[in-house]
Amino acid sequence: MSAAQNPRLKSLPATPTGPRLAGPAPATSGSGAPKVVGRKAVPTAVRPDPQTGDGRYPIAWLTITAPRGTVPTVTSVCQCGRNLFATGHRKALALIADHTDHRTHCPLRTDQEGTAA
Repeated sequence: MSAAQNPRLKSLPATPTGPRLAGPAPATSGSGAPKVVGRKAVPTAVRPDPQTGDGRYPIAWLTITAPRGTVPTVTSVCQCGRNLFATGHRKALALIADHTDHRTHCPLRTDQEGTAA
């Protein structure tokens, strides 16, 4: 008697050895040139960089948070390294006044106004 033959299992087809270059994709329509369908691109307005407009840019920030019925908080931050925080009504008002005073004495603002004088 003959032995029962096992049916072949599905497998991937044999690939040729070595790399192959990809060929062009076949054209789906009668002509070889691809068709481009759509609207023409409309140029959009590009905003200028905010720091190159008139030479001004932010240096110091004052953030006040005072939700109704809670304790107010104030943060004063400057690029010169100043970073202060206050909570409560009296301390918040004092920090707001100190931030306003710092704007006139900040070394980053006073050096820009003319050191050659």
